[in-house]
Amino acid sequence: MRHIITRFIVVLGLLLTHPVAQAVELGEVPPAIELKGKLGGRLDGTPWSSAELRDKVSVLFYVDPDEKDTNNEASDALDREKFPGDKFHSVGIINMAATWLPNFAISSALKDKQKRYPKTTYVRDYKKVIVNGWKIADDSSNVLAFDKNGKLIFRKDGKLTSEEIQTLIKVIRDHL
Repeated sequence: MRHIITRFIVVLGLLLTHPVAQAVELGEVPPAIELKGKLGGRLDGTPWSSAELRDKVSVLFYVDPDEKDTNNEASDALDREKFPGDKFHSVGIINMAATWLPNFAISSALKDKQKRYPKTTYVRDYKKVIVNGWKIADDSSNVLAFDKNGKLIFRKDGKLTSEEIQTLIKVIRDHL
């Protein structure tokens, strides 16, 4: 019995001291993430790092391919704003593990998106690294915006309403 109690205390101590990933909150810089090799990366195969979300205001769309059109209104609204490229950057990360669609079909669709939005960096996440690291919604369309220091300034999991799109645009303008 004493042995069982000792083990319980040790396990409880480990659980209480072990860092657990928590959802990224407004005003926080999310944990650093790098997508490379079998984890993912850019369309050309080069690595992508969340450190790239610094030095400019950035908006990141993290999308399940089955939800690819969910926030097209937000993408189009941001495109119409013509934010200056030296102060603003957009990233589209595709949650490749969230769909039954074959990777080659998704990659082809991404190349088409790249033509439509040439200033956006497109990235593949093969293992839900960002879902697990930042605790964002899986099987969804997530929109996150970051200031020049990499702090989260806007977050929405799911479809943005017209009002939320205007809020996103205002938040970006306020931080340029």
